[in-house]
Amino acid sequence: MSVDGVFPVIGAVDGGDDPERESTSSVALFEGDEGALELPQRRVLVALLKQRFITARSHPKEWKTLVANPRPIRSRLNDLFLDLHLDVVREVAYKRQVVPEGGGRFPTLLHDTAWSREETALMVYLRTRSRSEEAAGTSRSFVERQDMLDHVAALRPAHATDHVADGRRTMNAIESLNRAGLLIGASTADRFEISPAIDVVLPLERLQELLRWLQGTAGTQTGEDGSEPVTDDAISDEDVQ
Repeated sequence: MSVDGVFPVIGAVDGGDDPERESTSSVALFEGDEGALELPQRRVLVALLKQRFITARSHPKEWKTLVANPRPIRSRLNDLFLDLHLDVVREVAYKRQVVPEGGGRFPTLLHDTAWSREETALMVYLRTRSRSEEAAGTSRSFVERQDMLDHVAALRPAHATDHVADGRRTMNAIESLNRAGLLIGASTADRFEISPAIDVVLPLERLQELLRWLQGTAGTQTGEDGSEPVTDDAISDEDVQ
């Protein structure tokens, strides 16, 4: 599913940005409303369900509401067999499917969406670069579009000779990560800021797995379109169906 996958809210009414309504003491927003969350908290819940993650930068109002009192949001997510992960240091929040004690699987609203080989390679590159600059004391990390193109090109298998198609897939991967919020900036920019969410989306142990996977695919046969098939070893993410 795409990053902007939508969780259906039947009968919900958009309250707009009316400050008087947002400050009301009643949580009833429409006839028959039995919800227990205030309007700002409902906005947080919807944002978390619609997006792979939210940050203080991408959703400043929702972030402020969430960190002020995460417990009711976590409770609503738990009702849906989801858990809230809140990183106040990097200012990133996201949801994950919970696993029953003793094994098995709960019903789920989420499904795995695999990243392409080019997207995976770029995420590994961004994660490594972000951590390196963070270790050097840099609070914000930036990356040039050309550096990303060059990095993926350097991973191209020797038998992959369609450089034009390969470059086009890398450009598409850059656009995809920009839409996902992992690259911050205009879609046509030559320079992007690396979102701190990359550290959450791609933790260190997963980074090591993907590095090995990328090294292993360097000599494998590509598909008819020249792309590398992404299997279970590639990074996948969860989003609402």
